[in-house]
Formats: sequence, C-alpha cells, structure tokens
Amino acid sequence: MPLPAELRFLSPPVLVATFFGVGLLPWAPGTWASLATLPVAWLLHGVGGPYAVIVAIPVVFFAGWWASAELARQTTGHDPGYIVIDEVAGQLVVIAALPPDALLYAVGFALFRLFDIVKPAFIGWADRTVAGGLGIMLDDLFAGACGALVLLAIIHVWGL
Repeated sequence: MPLPAELRFLSPPVLVATFFGVGLLPWAPGTWASLATLPVAWLLHGVGGPYAVIVAIPVVFFAGWWASAELARQTTGHDPGYIVIDEVAGQLVVIAALPPDALLYAVGFALFRLFDIVKPAFIGWADRTVAGGLGIMLDDLFAGACGALVLLAIIHVWGL
C-alpha cells in the first residue's frame, strides 16, 4: 500500500506505524506484519524468555498509539492499511505466553488474523467507535486477547 505523499518514510511515526516499511507491502500488509512479528517474538523469547515478549506488548502498544495518532492527524482515513503496528501489538498478545513452537505460533497467527479480520463483538465496536491512534490500536489488542484465550483453551483441551 503506498504511503501518502505528505508523509516522509524516514520520519519516526511512519517507521513505527509501518513497522519499518512492512505496511507498505502491496498485498495484505496486516498479514505480512503479523507474520513479521513471529520471528521478532521468537528472538525476544530467546533473549529474555516470555517476560521479554510480555514487556514488548505495552512498548509496542504505546509507540503504536503515538505513531498512529500522528499519522491520523496528518492524513485522512480511519485506519489506513499501511499502519500495521497494531497488528504487531495484537500478534504479540496472542503468542506472549507461548514457548517458541512453530505449530503454536502458526495457530496463534491464524487465530489472530481471524479475529482481526472478522472483528466480532467488542473488537468490531472498538474498530467502529474509538477514534484516532487509540482506536487503530485497540481493536487489534482485543483481537489478540481473543486469539490468546482460544489458543489457551486449545492447549488446555488437547494437552499441548
């Protein structure tokens, strides 16, 4: 998705909001951002265990809120596709408590994308009613929480 002409790629809000350019990929930038989050989470887990991933969530959320709010002020559009830091935060929520496991990460990825795209209940409410940077970030945080709950239920039921 192209960046509006009034935005400079190397500005800090654009770099953060696009997850260093991932949001500028031409097809499904949110999906690409969710995928790009998985190796980052794996690396964080390897460096600092699950606590590093858990600490990254509010850091990404608040940085994303700031960057999204800045871009929302500078452009038009409710939640432009090139802003993908919200997907990064939501994907981190789903996999925060997981060990680095390719199957669990894949299921967590799929669950997050499902909730983020379908936007049931309060996820859709947040997307429709909360404005600005907070609104951009909040629905994905809720989608991540729903994905995490479903994934934890799957792990519990199947004893993974």
